[in-house]
Amino acid sequence: PIEQHLQVVPSELEIIKQDFEKISSELGKKIEQLEEEKLRLGLDVDIHKLEAEKLRKGKNKAVEDLNSLKADYKKLRLSIRTAGAQA
Repeated sequence: PIEQHLQVVPSELEIIKQDFEKISSELGKKIEQLEEEKLRLGLDVDIHKLEAEKLRKGKNKAVEDLNSLKADYKKLRLSIRTAGAQA
């Protein structure tokens, strides 16, 4: 009977091994989750970079348009002044 009892009770090494396997499995799942999250965050960063670049280009275009309008306005004022002086 004692031999049967000893066979049923897992050894300390077996218990440690089971605990290790359980923790290892949990950590493996956590690593997978973190890798997926890292991938999602990387995609988010890429999207934000593209949006920032688009905004930068839009701002540059707006500045160019404003400068062009200012130049056209100066030409128009000069033309009006010149026309007024000739009249």
